[in-house]
Amino acid sequence: MLEILLEEPSAEILVQKLAPVVVPSAQEGVNFATRVFQGKHDMLRKLPQRLAGYGSWAAEGDCRCLILLDRDDDDCMELKTRLVGIVNSVKGLEYLEGAKAVSGGHVKVRIACEEIEAWMFGDPEALRAAYPKLPRAFEKKSIYREPDEIKGGTWERMERLLQGSGYFPGGLRKMELARTVAPYMNPKNNNSTSFLHFCQALQGLI
Repeated sequence: MLEILLEEPSAEILVQKLAPVVVPSAQEGVNFATRVFQGKHDMLRKLPQRLAGYGSWAAEGDCRCLILLDRDDDDCMELKTRLVGIVNSVKGLEYLEGAKAVSGGHVKVRIACEEIEAWMFGDPEALRAAYPKLPRAFEKKSIYREPDEIKGGTWERMERLLQGSGYFPGGLRKMELARTVAPYMNPKNNNSTSFLHFCQALQGLI
């Protein structure tokens, strides 16, 4: 069993749709479940207790865990170090440094830089398929060229891009966005580095 811990419902929508594509064996009986917290602060507060529960039976039940949260304004390395420290403080769990898990009790941490919308910016063809009025080559502009380095807030930039083409006049609805774009996303064509790192972690744990 693979448990994927997420900070928000829009991330869950993307992961549930993309995980079976990233790891086709997930379609052949490899179980994974998503667990959603009520935001980043809620996740960080409750994570030690949640992981302790996994640690109590991880080896016997071959439980593995992937933690995903947004960087936001945090320093990426400091945030990851904090999370790895929490993992390694739990009896029965160990942060996975290598490429592949060979037993239960292994955990990986991945950071979406700076927010989960960067993964959608990483697949402009999927965005255009979902929202056909978007400019044909918007991704060639310097502000969009590196999805993980978009300045001024990734979801805010997504909102401005979509509103400029007539979508979401009342404000961006993140879950609707994820639900609309996810079916068109192709992991092989994504140029978000943080998304590729998530895929590698998923493959290693499964």
